[in-house]
Amino acid sequence: MITTKTLSQDAAAPGRPKQGTAPMGGSATLASSAHAYAGEVASPGMSGSEERMGAMFGKVAVLMGGASAEREISLMSGRGVLEALRSQGVDAHAFDPAERELSQLKREGFARCFITLHGRFGEDGTVQGALELLGIAYTGSGVMASAIAIDKVMTKRIWRADGLPTPGWRRVDSAAATEQAWAELGSPMIVKPAREGSTIGLTKVAARDQCHGAYTLAAEHDTEVLCEQFIAGDEVTIAVLGSGRSARALPLIRIIAANGNYDYQNKYFTDTTQYLVPANLPEGEEVRIQEMVLKAYQSLSCRGWARADVMIDARSRQPYLLEINTAPGMTGHSLVPMAARAAGIGYPALCMEVLRYAALDHASDSMKALA
Repeated sequence: MITTKTLSQDAAAPGRPKQGTAPMGGSATLASSAHAYAGEVASPGMSGSEERMGAMFGKVAVLMGGASAEREISLMSGRGVLEALRSQGVDAHAFDPAERELSQLKREGFARCFITLHGRFGEDGTVQGALELLGIAYTGSGVMASAIAIDKVMTKRIWRADGLPTPGWRRVDSAAATEQAWAELGSPMIVKPAREGSTIGLTKVAARDQCHGAYTLAAEHDTEVLCEQFIAGDEVTIAVLGSGRSARALPLIRIIAANGNYDYQNKYFTDTTQYLVPANLPEGEEVRIQEMVLKAYQSLSCRGWARADVMIDARSRQPYLLEINTAPGMTGHSLVPMAARAAGIGYPALCMEVLRYAALDHASDSMKALA
């Protein structure tokens, strides 16, 4: 079982958490933990096969930073991925779209991009569309799937249409509409931006007089605001690797946050959140949730990798899909590397597998556009 509560580190691999723990804490700690799993490299040298495997990908840009509200986390993810790819012989280079024009990728001969941009302008289809026009293969979902997945309202509409369970919701455009949603969905209710990640701008509303402040906070981050029925119970997250029928779900991680509030602060800047692997759910429940998440992943035409968040109703044990993240975090304490490790996949191997799935939606069309 992996139980995350401490900042213990393995003396043999600086910055890497001991078996059974994962780093949490302030920003200084997180900056160092960005390299935690990259520290899994077994030796300073590489075999000939590793060098050949790395060379087959060509020149790779690790897109990190960007202009979203999650820039800091993106930089940490990118640094960890960059170090891991280089350790496997990949000709990898850091590239920050907030500081350089994407057109430079083509001029500088990049063959692939590993996207570690989080939130808007990174996992919302915009960067993916630019890379399609440039004809440069990229990791993660394509343009349409990325654009849909970042939009929680559109995601829920598709899941609901496909018969997949997701909490009730209302899209609102005012504090008054938020109050009406509270009356219809019940208390407590979640209010959040429809197109942000990392629980940015999220409020758990327990009383009508909190609706105005919750709407105002969410609207500061997005013109689209989502009110969602609150599901009381176990919170789990499930990573998926692969594409189409070859996609597979990794072991579930059960999240236990302080006071049941897994917000931005508890995700990245406290050491009180616990992550349990195995999740110790009732028999058969984990497999059923994995199957549901794979259907949700395929319903949106996701590819490469992603991570879905699920709430399990404490009374009925019915799982509900909350959202899916198509460019998950890759810091030393992030959840996809944690799930991969539980499945026997080290951080460098995980990065190489994600990179292997780099693709274009329309390779031939993109090349024609450049002609």
